[in-house]
Amino acid sequence: MNTPKTVLIISTLDTKREETRYLKYKFKEIEVLPLLMDLSMRGKEPSRAELTPSHVATAGGSSIEEINQSRERSTITNIIIEGATKIAKDLYAAGKIHGVMAIGGSTGSLMATDVMRALPFGIPKLMISSTAALPGLSTKYIGTGDILLFHSVIEISGVTDMLKNVMDRACYAMKGMIKYVKNDLAAHSKKTIAMTMLGPCEQCASTVRAALEKEGYQITGFSAAGVGDQAMEKMIAEGFFQGVIDLAPGGVGEHYYGYMRDGGPHRLESAGKAGIPQIISTCSVNHMTPSRSKYKKEFYERRKYDLDKYRTWIRLSPEELRQVASEFARKLNIAKAPVKIMVPLKGWSSVDAKGNPTYDPEEDRIFTEALKGMLDSNIEIVEVDANMEDPLFSERVTRMALEMF
Repeated sequence: MNTPKTVLIISTLDTKREETRYLKYKFKEIEVLPLLMDLSMRGKEPSRAELTPSHVATAGGSSIEEINQSRERSTITNIIIEGATKIAKDLYAAGKIHGVMAIGGSTGSLMATDVMRALPFGIPKLMISSTAALPGLSTKYIGTGDILLFHSVIEISGVTDMLKNVMDRACYAMKGMIKYVKNDLAAHSKKTIAMTMLGPCEQCASTVRAALEKEGYQITGFSAAGVGDQAMEKMIAEGFFQGVIDLAPGGVGEHYYGYMRDGGPHRLESAGKAGIPQIISTCSVNHMTPSRSKYKKEFYERRKYDLDKYRTWIRLSPEELRQVASEFARKLNIAKAPVKIMVPLKGWSSVDAKGNPTYDPEEDRIFTEALKGMLDSNIEIVEVDANMEDPLFSERVTRMALEMF
């Protein structure tokens, strides 16, 4: 007989007691073992969860007495999230849970999804939320996590037939994920390579991916628009990849200036720290994408390229190119494995095609020369006499990848 799988249920029993009790009942009915973790911060009744608020507070370095007495809501919330995260990670590492489900409104959803995002990619994560459709909240819930967000539509208040229908579907979905989907991604036998992709270098990315797949590599792409490359850095650190082809690391400068494609504070660092070889190129590095609310007056005078009616790329100034080069050097100089930087001399993307308003290979050299002066001597810059979207550049990247990975 197959051993039943265990699902960690995250809830707040002070506000969702009856609804959570139904979830436990349903899981038992369909032969899934529920393990309940209670994140209540103001509960007056005994928790009766397997993992009580006292367990969670202690794991977060505090006590439930201190939590109950505190009026600093943000502080105690962070303590509970930290404790819950530690418990969940320890349970998963010990093989004691196979999926995570949570139920809640806005506060409960924010707390539970913080815990979910701390667990590795591939572990089933399902959030039943009555606030999933509120503007701005769904992106906060999901972030860089592979979280299935289940909008309950109705308020989670009382075990009505409609809410039972929502919870039943969620429970069966979770059972299907933990029963039929294998979660051994980090131990994959093929050489797995992470690659950043972006519309203006899509042809290069697609060509390199196809060529490497013919050689037995498995290429996992990430949209380098902010969230995607943040997720890539996290998954590199978790051990999913044996190499990185970072065609579009523009998120480094976007984070430095606080613009829309912000790749996060660890952009361009995870592979180096993990000792994974990487090929870096320059798609989008010479452009910025500030939100309209952050436009300075002089931005309107800069050379720009409209990708579509929603997205405009503005060219960096010479001084900004030097600043971004400094950030690249600071991050890449910590690398414990080989790094090659491949710079196309005739434009860093399709946006940089001859005749387009921001095309300026001579000014791009400001970045390249500044980088050469700051990089450690073991990091090589390879210049290619082509546009990034030219077949010649794709061929050179592929050849370099086959040598390095």
